[in-house]
Amino acid sequence: MRRPPWRIGLPSSSFALILCCCGAPAPEVRDEAVASPRAVLEEAVQERLIPGAVGLIAVDEEVVFREAFGWKDIEAQEPMAEDTIFRIASMTKPITSTAVMMLVEEGRLDLDDPVSRFIPEFEHPNVVVSGSNGDQSVAPARGEITIRHLLTHTAGLSYRFSGIEPLTSLYAEADISDGLSQTEGTIGQSMRRLATLPLLHEPGTAWKYGLSTDVLGYVVEVVSRETLEQFFRERVFEPLGMKDTYFFLPEDKVSRLASVYRPARDGLRKLTEGPIREGPVLFSTSYHYRGPRTYFSGGAGLVSTVDDYYRFCQMILNGGELEGVRLMRQDTVDSMTTNQVGDLNVGAGKVGFGFSIESREESPAWGWGGFFFTRFWIEPGEEAVGIFMSQLWPNQRSPVDEAFRGAADEWIRANQTRAE
Repeated sequence: MRRPPWRIGLPSSSFALILCCCGAPAPEVRDEAVASPRAVLEEAVQERLIPGAVGLIAVDEEVVFREAFGWKDIEAQEPMAEDTIFRIASMTKPITSTAVMMLVEEGRLDLDDPVSRFIPEFEHPNVVVSGSNGDQSVAPARGEITIRHLLTHTAGLSYRFSGIEPLTSLYAEADISDGLSQTEGTIGQSMRRLATLPLLHEPGTAWKYGLSTDVLGYVVEVVSRETLEQFFRERVFEPLGMKDTYFFLPEDKVSRLASVYRPARDGLRKLTEGPIREGPVLFSTSYHYRGPRTYFSGGAGLVSTVDDYYRFCQMILNGGELEGVRLMRQDTVDSMTTNQVGDLNVGAGKVGFGFSIESREESPAWGWGGFFFTRFWIEPGEEAVGIFMSQLWPNQRSPVDEAFRGAADEWIRANQTRAE
């Protein structure tokens, strides 16, 4: 049975608007005890844990919480807005994986196709072998990388910023981009160079987060005979009404991009445009609007807004359809959001095709996050979507996104109980 309309309380002094889908009226004011998602983000800004953020919660295809907090740019005193644009980095991966699965549905590629069918340089890969004395050598791999391996990050590829040797040094010497900075050339040129380098492990035998989704982005280009940007625009963004999601920003939208900050002793410090190097990490805060516009990273390249990304998430939650537009079948979405790595150790939870899968007592949750501090989650059992977007690096120790997630879950459960 469908739950009654959802509400979220607004403190009487609040100047923020809660906007609903399709221009519906803002929800009426209710008990402030349910406003904990707001309290989490207000406190995080006040304590200078983050410069600002936009949070969104949707339940039963209705946006019930959508609010901006803090600053888009502290020094310029530009407040965060609900339509602020964020660097979403690795939250590009679910979109690229969706593009791949659309092509699988169309019979244009198969999950067990070797990637060398589309990128011949990947044929006959080598793998790093560690000896008992710690020495490393290279030997022929027993098998080839498949599309399935790439979708599940079990291909043996890493990231340059991972610091894992010898791959970090080899990637740097070959000028392999992590997709987080200005990059000359195309994704195809970079992925063909990557194909000549050894793998970290035999394909399919272990899980390692890395450049697999960038390779998939190039596979999409080869199969579709379009750039990844064109494919996304024509097959995903325009059909879903995602009007503010780009690899490279139009000039008239650059001013909406939030600045990136880092934790400092006195609170927060604004990062320069870069490039910024810290150990093996190389990134830039300006690559979406300054420099070459030819490198379409399927693993880290996009900017977006909470509204746009919500439309993508709701399509996934609906089983591949949004407002009468179908991108994928229900069974395809089911395969993307089901454990596809078996007993392999991936840390907490499991991994499907492009999504993390969190096993929870109530129901599973699917999601992913991004390098610059963005995160989304989808809870099918609650028919709920949550999105958090800020711009902070490093952010691994920040409790804010998890606190917002916890507050959102608590609020949803509280309202469900009241409705019952």
